[in-house]
Amino acid sequence: MKIYYVYIVKCSDNSYYTGVTNDLERRINEHNDGFKPESYTYKRRPVELVFYYEFNDINQAIDFEKQVKGWSRKKKEAIINDNWDLLSELSKNRMKK
Repeated sequence: MKIYYVYIVKCSDNSYYTGVTNDLERRINEHNDGFKPESYTYKRRPVELVFYYEFNDINQAIDFEKQVKGWSRKKKEAIINDNWDLLSELSKNRMKK
């Protein structure tokens, strides 16, 4: 069974990039090696892996990646810090604005 990873890297400018891959080590190396000058991380190297979550189903991984990409920085930092219980509260606070 293949494993897929949704990951977050912290870039050198302190921004976050979220992606999905089936080979986490290779993908992080690709970000740091800078294969694609047009990519988000190219001018923000080096990147550091700060979070990953495993999936057995590529469609679930892609759905979660899309969800996380739409999240605020605070929500991303909540899962990076393994504070999943904060997600609901952070969603409520965002909707009040």
